[in-house]
Amino acid sequence: MPYTIEPANRSDAPDVMALIGRVFDEYGFNWTADEEFWDFLGPEYPYDPPRGQMWVMRDQTGQVVGSVAVEQLDERTAEFHRLYLDARLRGAGRGRQLLETAEGWAIARGCVRGILWSDTNFLDAHRLYERMGYERSGQRQLDDLNQTVEYGFERRLGEPPAGSV
Repeated sequence: MPYTIEPANRSDAPDVMALIGRVFDEYGFNWTADEEFWDFLGPEYPYDPPRGQMWVMRDQTGQVVGSVAVEQLDERTAEFHRLYLDARLRGAGRGRQLLETAEGWAIARGCVRGILWSDTNFLDAHRLYERMGYERSGQRQLDDLNQTVEYGFERRLGEPPAGSV
């Protein structure tokens, strides 16, 4: 089944929000659009070039089945956001494709450090990050409906993960 990754913009936000909603429902999270989608619904959109970019993965019907975004924080640091994938696609390398797309964008802009935050429940994602060379770098608790706890991850961009050839 063919999947395409393409740049996205604010007009794709409803489809990305639907994807994220499916994932949140899968995990039994409580959420509201106003609280969870501040980056899509607010006056500033942090993923617009040149400061950032978002991509979506579409299936053959055009449905958004994956997403990732990147925001350049400073000259050398990129933060990755919104890496979500429909459950049926996990474990087949699709998440890696999405994150590598965002990393390539960051590297092309001179970033050498990549960071991201991930809900402690997203164990499959954590395994992906670690296989890609990310190391756990902290923990934080959000003031949201679920009192979400997230792990921080970071890695040096442009270098292969330790132990890979």
